[in-house]
Amino acid sequence: MESGMPLSGRQRALIRESWRRVSGSPVQHGLVLFGRLFDLDPDLLPLFQYNCKQFASPQECLSTPEFLDHIRKVMLVIDAAVSHLENLSCLEEYLCNLGKKHQAVGVKVESFSTVGESLLYMLEKCLGAAFSPDVREAWSELYGAVVKAMQRGWETLPEGD
Repeated sequence: MESGMPLSGRQRALIRESWRRVSGSPVQHGLVLFGRLFDLDPDLLPLFQYNCKQFASPQECLSTPEFLDHIRKVMLVIDAAVSHLENLSCLEEYLCNLGKKHQAVGVKVESFSTVGESLLYMLEKCLGAAFSPDVREAWSELYGAVVKAMQRGWETLPEGD
């Protein structure tokens, strides 16, 4: 799994250090990420339905136990990517399948750029001055590699699914 150039040792160190500062409060920081996501693209809200319930507002969605569980899962995926920076290819099959699952519930590949913007926003808000241009670039590279693997899930979906 690659995004173009492999992450440099410095980029891996920047990602690990910044994630260490964020990962202690995954739900809190995930709420920032998804709050921003819904601000940027409110049309994504209907994709999140639990027990066939449509949410009237992002705040309503963000407060449900099911959505908080989704946040935990997203943060665990990020954690897995950070934990495997030297060998992201070991996550290839998992991420490809995750892409298939997202396609099955109606997520469009294009939405991942908005998720990426939201991830960078969350990191910037949570890290403050420590969110340097180098940290931004490192995270952008990592996110690009993750999305590339997830997009393969769209490409490998059999006809009729």
